[in-house]
Amino acid sequence: MKFGHVEQEAINDLTFTLPEDHKNSIASTASSEMEVLVGCGKWGIPAWVGPLYPKGTKQKDFLNAYIERFGSIELNGTFYRLSRSSIEKWSEAAQGTSFKFCPKWSQRVSHFKRLSEVEENTQYFMDSVNALGDNLGATFLTLPPNFGPKHMQRVHDFLDLVPTEFPLHIELRHKDWFEVETFDEVTAALKEKGHGLVITDVALRRDALHMCRTTKEVFVRFNGYGLHPTDFQRLDDWVDRLGQWKSNGVEKVYFFMHQQDESNTIRLCQYFIEAANEKLQAGIKPLEITD
Repeated sequence: MKFGHVEQEAINDLTFTLPEDHKNSIASTASSEMEVLVGCGKWGIPAWVGPLYPKGTKQKDFLNAYIERFGSIELNGTFYRLSRSSIEKWSEAAQGTSFKFCPKWSQRVSHFKRLSEVEENTQYFMDSVNALGDNLGATFLTLPPNFGPKHMQRVHDFLDLVPTEFPLHIELRHKDWFEVETFDEVTAALKEKGHGLVITDVALRRDALHMCRTTKEVFVRFNGYGLHPTDFQRLDDWVDRLGQWKSNGVEKVYFFMHQQDESNTIRLCQYFIEAANEKLQAGIKPLEITD
């Protein structure tokens, strides 16, 4: 993830402490069970053949191998191209499993049209990803870094197009969204419509780590930095926070891992899954990696 990236040599100068929960977070009673779905942003990583996928796994079988090992994936390819035939193939691969695809909204909606006059494109996206059926998880829409609060009305109008029952989370990047009054307005709108706000944990944009829960479903994008010791400390802190959120009524967590070197991503996933299973009794299938 390039957003909020830091060079490796500067990591020791940073503070990664998780902020307190935001005051705008919804209040709820404790959840009897909290489902934690862990995944990555890609499945087609050749470097995973051997350490994660069985030796000799062909590229055409990468998705099946991924589905056997993870609970979810960020489906970033839908940002660039929305292919109904591809979606049907993905759906077929996951059929009969509890695996969840989390498609990224098309750039035509978020970046090209910038939420303006997107009625047709919005409906097309929802119709397309609904073909995933029971394997559709949360969807996420990333607004461009230069899309600021002056376009607040476009956000309101867009939210009016998305039914409450359709699983949507919005990722904000322009710094002005996190100013108090502006953030109050956008989080109030999301709560009213029953939609979420992506929590993005990256080094140089700690404002995007807002810790505001507008629904009982949480969508976290975590960026690690080369298996630096702070990566693992941050994941420990996240497991502790998820334990608190379970007490606050959170029912489902999507936790997606990113690394510049994708060969490191699975190592962080393995660590996080082990910690979540130990401290939260999350019941996530362990990730087996060979050296």
